[in-house]
Amino acid sequence: MFANRILSGMRPTGSLHLGHYHGVIKNWVELQHSHECFFMVADWHALTTNFDDVSIIGKSINEMVIDWLASGVDPEKSTIFIQSKVPQHAELHLALSMVTPLGWLERVPTYKDQLEKLSHKDLTTYGFLGYPLLQAADILIYKAGLVPVGEDQVPHIELTREVARRFNHMFGREPNFEELAKAAVKKIGKAGKQFEQLRTAYLQDGHAEALAQAHEILAGSQNLGAADRERLMGWLENKGKTILPECEAKLTAASKMPGLDGHKMSKSYNNTITMREAPEVVSKKIRGMPTDPARVRRTDAGNPEKCPVWQLHEVYSSGETKEWVKAGCTSAGIGCLDCKQPVIDAVVREQQPMFERAEKYLTNPKLVQDILADGNARAEQVARATMNDVREAMGLGY
Repeated sequence: MFANRILSGMRPTGSLHLGHYHGVIKNWVELQHSHECFFMVADWHALTTNFDDVSIIGKSINEMVIDWLASGVDPEKSTIFIQSKVPQHAELHLALSMVTPLGWLERVPTYKDQLEKLSHKDLTTYGFLGYPLLQAADILIYKAGLVPVGEDQVPHIELTREVARRFNHMFGREPNFEELAKAAVKKIGKAGKQFEQLRTAYLQDGHAEALAQAHEILAGSQNLGAADRERLMGWLENKGKTILPECEAKLTAASKMPGLDGHKMSKSYNNTITMREAPEVVSKKIRGMPTDPARVRRTDAGNPEKCPVWQLHEVYSSGETKEWVKAGCTSAGIGCLDCKQPVIDAVVREQQPMFERAEKYLTNPKLVQDILADGNARAEQVARATMNDVREAMGLGY
């Protein structure tokens, strides 16, 4: 497992809005400075619900990647790639589908929930049922240690862990596994004897401290290759070789970005501000927002807590500005348009660097194509190595 490696992605199904920026992309921009990041255009996933109208997928890919770049995602620090351009995603998904019980997919909480919410669509397809398994393949093909998700996606990560565990149990035992593991212990050097003693202490008495110390020895050994290291990880706990390591969920704070009507910003609610919305459109949208219904006239006092605009102040305004809004609204000292102007200014100010960064990609689309081509190649190199291990473990020819 690459503990510091992150895999995350978004489906290309239309324009990105400020909810995407505050909920996901800002986090990516921060993570790329401290982690090895793979950011995926999840076009296969887009097909699970948009298979009946694929026109939006192709149109959205470049625009979405430009939004990422405009937000500060750096292709020098992160690998940006298209899922369907790395065929190992689909291949691993197929391999995992051979050994994943159907019941595991049917019990994923979001499956029935989405069937109800999207009842106007025909989602009685394997693609929709199996999308959590494709998601597992996306993660496992890169041996990612961390996956940024919200609370609602944690069951998907647990499914990924269960699938990896089952795969390793079924295919991680090589014919001469014990001999290879013991040979690998010798490569550790002087600490090899201590490693064996710690393994015995863990297997006989279940000492968690002994397991942790043995892991430290493995992490500190400079003489082990990747295959031997994975082999000893499995041998340590009396398992097989870890072919597909289990990932961890990296919980992210739920997006608090409200839409123009006070509900969560979402295309389905038609309440969004796109990430590169023209300033005059931003102004028009915010000026047209509903406010506290008690303020029928300019002289009526209001309550910020009952006003959707106040939720935007919570995201964008300083403490001083919020105090000014509270005092002015509750005393009718300011009008609703006065209240909205600082939000308009803040949104336009936030978006200005995005326009500036996006300009070079809009004037030279080949830059985006080159970034994706490079990212696709880098991603495939990593994915191919994992898939070679999987094929070998499953007894498949080359």
